[in-house]
Amino acid sequence: MMGPVLAACLLIILSTAWISQANEALCKKDGGVCSCNNNKNSVDCSSKRLTAIPSNIPVDTDRLELHMNKLSSLPRMAFHGLQSLTYLSLSYNDLKTLPAGVFDELKNLETLWIQQNQLESLPPGIFDKLTKLTDLQLYENKLQSLPHGVFDKLTELKTLKLDSNQLKRVPEGAFNSLEKLTRLQLEENPWDCSCRDILYLRNWIREKQGNVSNIEAAECAVGNKAVLEITEKDAASDCVSPNTTTAIPIGTMTPASVIYDDIHEIKVPQENFQKFLGYQEPDHLPTQPQCLMSISGYLGLMMSLMLTSAAILYVFHFLKKA
Repeated sequence: MMGPVLAACLLIILSTAWISQANEALCKKDGGVCSCNNNKNSVDCSSKRLTAIPSNIPVDTDRLELHMNKLSSLPRMAFHGLQSLTYLSLSYNDLKTLPAGVFDELKNLETLWIQQNQLESLPPGIFDKLTKLTDLQLYENKLQSLPHGVFDKLTELKTLKLDSNQLKRVPEGAFNSLEKLTRLQLEENPWDCSCRDILYLRNWIREKQGNVSNIEAAECAVGNKAVLEITEKDAASDCVSPNTTTAIPIGTMTPASVIYDDIHEIKVPQENFQKFLGYQEPDHLPTQPQCLMSISGYLGLMMSLMLTSAAILYVFHFLKKA
């Protein structure tokens, strides 16, 4: 009976070694990109001048720090498989946009920091799956508007920072679902107090005053008057919301045949082809230690697979004889 028992133990040990080898590729001390605290399931990739997120972050990571890098974009599947994350920091990067669905698998996330980037807008539903989120930092971006319902699913949210953006208004009902909110920062935005739709924000601030801190600091772009103090007379204009879309008149649409005929005349810059093909400048290429680390990781993985296969074959052979 010792034969299959020993083989099973060997199989478990090899599987554990395989997983450790995969994690080593990310956190190896000699030439590794990130530092890891396995006891706390924490991965720190901050201040590494990264232009892309490492692809082999352990699936049981609870805390992921990616701040102070050079991330200008995120792939939609950037955090695929990281359901254990409760803390994610993307602050101090160069993010200009967020792909729809990028946070959809982070259903246990409690803290999300995206402050001090270059975000100009947010996709509708970008936070819909983050139902456990309690802290959302979006300050010091370039947000000009918010999509309708962007915070509707964040019923556990306690802290929301939107200060130092370029917001002129918020959609009707933007904060209605945030029943547990205790801190909201709205200052340093050019609130347009001449438009009627600012009255929603004024009424909400008046209702929550005393229960939600910092909301009184929101001021109109003109006159330095607090949003809290504006009157219906101040906000008499019917302004067009930036979220409003207008259908294109059919008569102005260009026939497809004309577009097709003109395609051959379009000149695409060489750098666009390079970006499409995934070309990277030499200073973004992996360093020699990283290359060696990757090669050793693949060799170790292949060795683990071979030993695992041998153990499985041994078990089958033993059982067949039995």
